[in-house]
Amino acid sequence: MKFILDNWMLITIALSTGFFLLLPVVQGATATGISPTEAVQCMNREKGMVIDVCSADEFAQNHIKGAVNVPLDELEDRLGKTVKNKSTPVIMVCAAGSRSKRAQAIAIKLGYEKVHSLHGGLKAWKEANLPVAKA
Repeated sequence: MKFILDNWMLITIALSTGFFLLLPVVQGATATGISPTEAVQCMNREKGMVIDVCSADEFAQNHIKGAVNVPLDELEDRLGKTVKNKSTPVIMVCAAGSRSKRAQAIAIKLGYEKVHSLHGGLKAWKEANLPVAKA
């Protein structure tokens, strides 16, 4: 007990360091975001469907080839009509990745089993030199 009282500061530093070292591991286990390369593999191997949650104007400017546009504010109403099988892998995409994370949460709430968010969104897709289409 005397050791703990004498070295409380060192013990606190050790515990907080351990916490911050484990934090990325815990966050990685809950998040199912994927890189552009992983998204291509999901599309090709598992027949993953790409849902672009940008506005119609943004979608018309640039989008991933084969993506279906379902704006984020219409997602709850239209996702069930767009992706009928809830076990189909779904990749949510937006311009930079923030809206797709919200879309991922909505899809999980609706009961979809394999929902991913593209890290970095369409911007990361373009930086990886992957093809885009225009409407």
